[in-house]
Amino acid sequence: MTGALLDVALRAARAAGDLLLERAGGPVSGLASKSSRTDLVSDTDRDAEALVLGVIREARPDDAILAEEGGGGAGRSGLEWVVDPLDGTINYLWAIPQWSVSVAVRDAEGALAGVVHDPSRGETFHAVRGGGASLGDAPLRVRDGAPLGEALVATGFDYRAEERARQARVLTRVLPAVRDVRRFGSAALDLAWLAAGRVDGYYEWGLNPWDWAAGDLLVREAGGAVERLGPAGLVAAGPSLIGPLRDLVEGTGG
Repeated sequence: MTGALLDVALRAARAAGDLLLERAGGPVSGLASKSSRTDLVSDTDRDAEALVLGVIREARPDDAILAEEGGGGAGRSGLEWVVDPLDGTINYLWAIPQWSVSVAVRDAEGALAGVVHDPSRGETFHAVRGGGASLGDAPLRVRDGAPLGEALVATGFDYRAEERARQARVLTRVLPAVRDVRRFGSAALDLAWLAAGRVDGYYEWGLNPWDWAAGDLLVREAGGAVERLGPAGLVAAGPSLIGPLRDLVEGTGG
C-alpha cells in the first residue's frame, strides 16, 4: 500500500510544483498576512494547495487532509495527508529559489510516505516507512560522525517578533559551538537536505505539522534521528550528533 500512497504524493507534489514554477516571478494576487504582518500567503499558495488536494481526493476520497491553507477535511479511513503547498513563501515571492512542496500521509503510528519536491532544482526527495529515503533513484543517508564543533547546522526563525528575539538568543549559544549555521527558509528542504547529507543537523521552533511531516520521515529513513523540542519544535541529526545538538539548543549541555 505504501507504494501506491507514495505515487499519489509524488503526483500531487509535482503538479503543484509545475504550477509554482509557471507563476514564479509573475504578478502576485490575493496577498494576505497570517501569523504576523511579515508572514504572507498569496493566491498561488491557495491554488497550489487546491491542485494537491484535488489529486489526493481523486485517488483517496476517504482519507483526511491537514493542509496549511485550510483546504483539508475529515476522513474515515484512518489515514491523514499533511500538505504544505509552498514551504518558503517569502523566498518564492522574493524570487529566491529555495522553496518546496511537501506532501506526507500518516496513520496512527506516524508517516507512511512523504515527498519534498524542489521544483527550482528539479529534485524530488521521497521516503516510505521501512523502505528508505531517496533522491530520485539514489538512496539517501545522513552524514554522521562529525563532532558538534565541526557540524554544519541549519535552522529557521519564527515570523513573530517576540519569538525571533528568543531564537536570536539561542543562536548566540549555538553559533560559537558549531562549524557554522545556515538559514535557508524552507523547513521541509532543510530536513530533506539533512537526509541527503548536505547539512549535519537542524533545529527550529514555531513549526506546524505540514512543515516537517515529510521531512521527518526522510531523515529517519536516511538513518537519522528526530526529536521534539516542546510542542512546536524539533531537532534532527545523525545518531551520534542528535544528543549534543539537542542539549546545545536547549541550553542543557555541560
